[in-house]
Formats: sequence, structure tokens, C-alpha cells
Amino acid sequence: MGVKFSLLGAGIEAATPITRRTNVRVGFNALSYSRNYNNDGISYAGNLSFRSLESHFDWFPFGGSFHLSPGMMFYNGNKITANAAVGGTQSFTLGGTSYISDPSNPVTGTGKIGFNSVAPSFLFGWGNLLPRNEHHISVPFELGFIYQGSPSATLNLTGNVCDSPGVNCRSIASDSTVLSNIQAQQTKLNSDLSFFKVYPIISIGFGYKF
Repeated sequence: MGVKFSLLGAGIEAATPITRRTNVRVGFNALSYSRNYNNDGISYAGNLSFRSLESHFDWFPFGGSFHLSPGMMFYNGNKITANAAVGGTQSFTLGGTSYISDPSNPVTGTGKIGFNSVAPSFLFGWGNLLPRNEHHISVPFELGFIYQGSPSATLNLTGNVCDSPGVNCRSIASDSTVLSNIQAQQTKLNSDLSFFKVYPIISIGFGYKF
């Protein structure tokens, strides 16, 4: 058994030996982080929530602590959610078009960014959760990546928009052009977060062999 800390959050692991140079390992990770940010004039109260279950096949090719570990995240609950708001009379941009938030019914909404529910991974590192000697304690260190696919953003906005303060104000839901620009904004968010497609892993753990 072991505990670890990585870019996927805090985790617990369990492993069992297969041969002298191979193990099978499973683990659970969790991380939560909140932050406010602004994108194109829209204020977001964001929350990053990571929840994942993973398994790895550890191979020690030289019989020492160095290992190669192909694996699979068979539950990827990693996501980013946010509440969106634009104050009345404030300017913001959707799909390259500028609007004014109507103070009588300001723009609000929600956003979410998710990823593939299953994702392959590859790690390499040093240390063995199951030492093959008399030692019971290990400190594994690993590097690698998870390929979790392109992010999928959804942005839902309600309220009224105006072309300028008090001019041509109308409901977002009734304007097909505004709805089209929201779709373009989703595409832009996906592009801005494309680096999440391949997610890097750095981890260090503490293991005990019973």
C-alpha cells in the first residue's frame, strides 16, 4: 500500500507482484482547486475538480528500482466548472463580437470543461511499491503523461445583451447570432485549453510492504 502526491492530486495505491520483475498497481487520486478569472470580459468563478482511478503494469527491466509503467485511467472524472457573470453595462466579447450586458437583466451562466472518461497513460520512474528485498518502506518517484483527449467545453449564458448601453437590448435565447457566437466562444475555450490534451505527470509517493 502507498500514498502519493502528483499533478492529479493526493492519491492512494495498492500493488501486487506478478513476477520477479513485474507488478500490477491500482490507485485513486483527488484534487480540488478554486480560482476566479476573466476571459474576454466574462468573469468566471472556476473550480477544478480532479477525481480518477488508474491502473499500471510496472516492469523493472534491469531488476533494480527503475521501471516502465504503461497504464490506463479507467475512470477520468477530471473537470473544470465555473459560474459566469457580466456586470450590467459592462462590455464583453463572444466569438469576436462585442456586446453590453443589460443592467436590467445582466448576463449570467455556467461553463464546464470535461475530458475523455477513459485515458491511456505512460510513466517511468524509480522506486518499487513492492521492494523485492527485506526493506518494507519505499519512496517511488515517477514522470510521464496521460493522453486524455481534447477538452470539451460547454458554455450556457442567459440574460440580455445590448449593442451599446440601452440600445437594441434583447434576450440571448431569442438571438440566433448571439447563440452562434456562444458556440464560437466554446471553440475558443477549447483551443485555449488544448494543452490539457496531453497531461503531464510528476509524482512522489511513500509505500509500505506488508
